[in-house]
Parts: sequence; structure tokens; C-alpha cells
Amino acid sequence: MPVFEYVGKNKFGQIIRGTKSAATLEDARRMIARDQIVIQKIKKKGSGFSLGLNLFKGKIVKVDELSIFTRQLATIINAGIPIVQGLGILATQIKNKKFQEAVATVKSDIESGVSLEDALRKHPRAFSELYINMASAGEKSGNLPEVLSRLAKYLEREATVRGKVKSALTYPVVVLVIAITISLLILYKVVPTFSALFEDLGAELPLPTQILVSASHILVNNIQWLILIVIAAFFAFRAYYKTHTGKRVIDNLKLKMPVMGDLVIKGAVARFSRTLATMISSGIDLLLALEITAKTSGNAVVEDAVMEARNMVTQGRDLSTSIQNFKVFPPMLSQMIAVGESTGSLDEMLSKIADFYEEEVDRAVDTLLSLIEPIMIVFLGVLIGGMVVALYLPMFNLAKNIG
Repeated sequence: MPVFEYVGKNKFGQIIRGTKSAATLEDARRMIARDQIVIQKIKKKGSGFSLGLNLFKGKIVKVDELSIFTRQLATIINAGIPIVQGLGILATQIKNKKFQEAVATVKSDIESGVSLEDALRKHPRAFSELYINMASAGEKSGNLPEVLSRLAKYLEREATVRGKVKSALTYPVVVLVIAITISLLILYKVVPTFSALFEDLGAELPLPTQILVSASHILVNNIQWLILIVIAAFFAFRAYYKTHTGKRVIDNLKLKMPVMGDLVIKGAVARFSRTLATMISSGIDLLLALEITAKTSGNAVVEDAVMEARNMVTQGRDLSTSIQNFKVFPPMLSQMIAVGESTGSLDEMLSKIADFYEEEVDRAVDTLLSLIEPIMIVFLGVLIGGMVVALYLPMFNLAKNIG
């Protein structure tokens, strides 16, 4: 069995170095996390440390594709069709080739006697830890169709929340890209023409025009180097974000951004509540559910907070008491969890919390869009309008001198 070397921090903040024997890297990560160690670096013995620098290796299936597949599989099994036959039927209908191959392989593995959990675990780019553990819980309890239906509903809600957050980001990003493109075209094509005209006329250039002409000269004379710098900066940022420290620095900045930070926090709380509710209602142990919920939080700061709260739960504290120690979680979350714990209906209370914060995400998106639109209009006006005015200022001065 492969041996993995790792470096991490224990619950007391001490640096821990060690080894762990496991079948796969994901198994090793899970085993180390259960020892209450937050992994900073991990590698297979004999290879270089993996900092997550593979920039192009990601999920091979979208959330909406996975939710449709899961819903269909639940319906097929509920109709009395064996899971192997059901997987075979669905594999022929999947358009995503990589996902189709993964499902076909899962089918073959189950036919050869492998459990559903182990078959799914071979495809981490298609099936998350949440998906695998819920499917395993359903298989062991003999209630797989219901668990898959619950999982499909969770994935559908997850896709909805992600879609709303993306819609809030799309408008400003598109406007910003258009503004930068237009500005670069003006600097590269238009300004040199005006600059030559000003030299021929012997016009005295005002400071704004001098700055614009200088920026144009830098762009025109160094365009190859500037392109290389932009590309290098992009990949350097991606590489830094893949590191343990970089991800936490950038994710922390996201939480502190005006308006946007509020949206990120509400989305994270909604995801935390929905994920934890879905797993607990499916019969998964709270500690394992918290571990998996941390990984699916979408934000490293939230992930660390959930893992530290999990460590407190292992020491005998209530989840509500543990959660309230972290500022990233709003006070209402711990209060409502406390009610759920005291009434023995934690999963139902978490579902209600998720419903509330998903509605809050809707309102936050509307607020963000209402604020962004006038800001982007002003930004475009100042940027493009300012460049045009700077180009025509020498003309105005010439006209005054002639007059």
C-alpha cells in the first residue's frame, strides 16, 4: 500500500510531520483529517510535495449534470431495476464523455463485486466526498433511492445558489473586460495617431494628455513584454491560490470585501447548513459530516472554522457552542443550531437555516446588482470619457491660441 508523507497543524497549532499508509491520496487526506490535523503539504513517498499546482485538473462534471444523473438513478432503483442495469442505461444517455466513462467504470466495478462506495471513490473528479459518503450510507442502510433523491435535491439547490452568485458577478466582470479592451484599443490604435498630429502641429500637451501619450508609448513599444507579464501574473496568482497560505489569504480578503463579502458569507452559511442537514438526515455521523461539510464550504477560512468546530465537538462540546466561537458564522446560526440540538431535530433546523440564508443570498444578489450598475456606469464614463477629453484638450488649446 502506498505511503504518504505530510506536513500539517494539529488542534493546538503545532506543526506535525508524519506518514500515513492509504490506498489513494484522498484516503490519506481523510485519515489525517480524522486525526484532527489540518494538512499543509502532502505527497506520495518518493515524489515531490503536492501543493495543488496542477492548474487544469478539476471536476469533469457540472453540478446540474450530476443532479440530473442522481435523480434519474434514484428513480430507476426505486422502480426495482438493479443498480448495475440502471448505471448501464444512464451511461448511454450521458453526453459528457468523461463523465460517461466514469459511470461505465463504476458499473463494471460493481459487477466485479466492488462496493458502491469504493467504485465511486476511484473517480474523485466526478464524485465528491459528500456524494460518496451519502451513497455509502444509503447502500448500507438499504435506503439508497431515498438517499439519492435527497442528494439530488441538495445538488439542485446547490446549483441554484451557485447560479445566483455567478449572475451577480457576471455583469461587472463583462463590463470591466469591455472597458479594459476599449481602453487598450484606444491606447494602441487611436492615441498614436493623435500623438503624431500633435507633434506636427507643435501643440503643447496638458498633463492628462502627456500621461495618456506616455501610457500609449509604453503599450506600443513593450506589448510583447506586457502580454508575457499579464500571463505570468495570472499563472502566479493561480499557483499562489492553490497553496495552503495563499488560499486562506485570498479567501479572507473575499470575506472582507464590501457588499460582496456579505454575499460570500451568506452563501457559505447556506451551503454549510444544507450540506450538514442533508448528511445528518441520511444517517451519517456528525463528525464525519462536519469533516465533509468543511471540504465543500467553498472558502478556506470557513473550512478551517468548521474543522476547528469539529475538533471542539470531539472534546464533548455542543455544535452550537463550538460554532459561536468563530466570527465568520453569524450569531443566529449558533442560536438556531442550539434549538435543534435541544429538541433533537438538528437536521430539520439546519434545513430551515439553509432556506433562510438562500433567501438572503437572493436579496444580497439584488442589492449587489443595484449597487454595481450605477458604479460601473460611472466607472466607464470616467475611464473612456476621461481618455477622450485628454485627447481633445490640445485641440482646445490650439483653438484658443488661434482665436
